[in-house]
Amino acid sequence: MSRLTDFACFRKARLLFPGVLTSLTVALAAKFISEHYGAPVMLMALLIGMAFNFLVEDGGICVAGIEFSSKVLLRFGVALLGLGITVQQIASTGSEVLLITLGGVALTIALGPVLSRGLGRGTRFGLLIGGAVAICGASAALAISSVLPKGETLERDTVFTVIGVTALSTLAMILYPIIAELMELSDVATGVFFGATIHDVAQVVGAGYSVSDQAGETATFVKLLRVALLVPIVVVLSFVFSGSREPGTRRSLPIPFFVIGFAALVVAGSYDVVPVEVKDGLLAFSRWCLVVAIAALGMKTSLRKLGDVGGSAIVLICTLTGILAVFALTAIKFHMG
Repeated sequence: MSRLTDFACFRKARLLFPGVLTSLTVALAAKFISEHYGAPVMLMALLIGMAFNFLVEDGGICVAGIEFSSKVLLRFGVALLGLGITVQQIASTGSEVLLITLGGVALTIALGPVLSRGLGRGTRFGLLIGGAVAICGASAALAISSVLPKGETLERDTVFTVIGVTALSTLAMILYPIIAELMELSDVATGVFFGATIHDVAQVVGAGYSVSDQAGETATFVKLLRVALLVPIVVVLSFVFSGSREPGTRRSLPIPFFVIGFAALVVAGSYDVVPVEVKDGLLAFSRWCLVVAIAALGMKTSLRKLGDVGGSAIVLICTLTGILAVFALTAIKFHMG
């Protein structure tokens, strides 16, 4: 029995190896470009991956590994993000900062489906865009996409969302410090503004520390507070769409295991169950899992299909980003002076 199990594992690994290796190679190339030329690593992984779409369309030996990378590695990477957040951080948040953060997230997610339907798009597309803008950009888009009902356009919409939030995050990293200076915000208020509005963690850190250490530390903390909201959002969406699975599929827990893992790792990281060196290593590994997953997702998407998303999707993601920024600035000026 043991030999049969070992043989099955070997066959599975052999089946997945070409696609996983290809996805990792694309991720390494994206990382190299990011480190040497300053381009967003997530965006580079997507774009390079899309150039290898023929590997999926040809139905070759890489398909199984690419599929594994875009789903299993994705969920594993999202779960490990929980180590970067602690219960103590959340509990120590001031009421003003907490209200600004929660209010911005709630408003953006609520408006997503409403504006999406107004633009002729579906509710699910609005939830995907709204969740990505409200919480943590590409990571949230991937996590939310994994619990939405599968459809013909889901992967294409997810890739568009990742590209959109990454591009807007990069633009915000340049423009938002200028806006903060024009509005004469303090370093703390500037950090709250960046953390509550910029989509991706890397760009939040870059924008914050470009102003000051205090702004950078505040921005990073507020951003991680938004990331922590990924758990309840994904759990709620899992329950809402638990009855929308395809006929004949096996019934499973309404809460995905990776969300349970995320919550468990938040607790583990909060009470020093995991040594600091191990935690840092796992967070770095989490980042790699997400980059590899996005590279694989890019390989599963063709430019021709991506072009079918339409201009209304661009209007939606830009409008939600603008609304979130205006809300945060208004709330900061009102509550923090």
